[in-house]
Amino acid sequence: MIERIEPNARMSMAVSWPLNGRMVVLSGQVADDRDGDVAAQTADILAKIDALLTKAGVGRKDIVSATIWLSDIATFDEMNAVWDAWVVPGSTPARACVEARLAHPSLRVEIQVHAVTA
Repeated sequence: MIERIEPNARMSMAVSWPLNGRMVVLSGQVADDRDGDVAAQTADILAKIDALLTKAGVGRKDIVSATIWLSDIATFDEMNAVWDAWVVPGSTPARACVEARLAHPSLRVEIQVHAVTA
């Protein structure tokens, strides 16, 4: 069973799970459509994450950790508006979000997640 410690609407401060479960680690995902703003790129990335999680046999509720890189931290609220609508209430992952120079100037967001099934 996944235990979420000090969860809130956006993230959990920590997430723990039994070691005998299956872990799924996604590589950092970026938007296919690089012309969009941060909200559009975030929505594109989250759709890609949904598809990869489904292929791996897990779902959003199984995500235990997320790392988000923004090319401009001033877009934090814009990204969070999309993220907050996407995460499963009560199953928010532990999360970090930082500003970083991404691999190409057209990229505004990159997201990596880890999921676990018991």
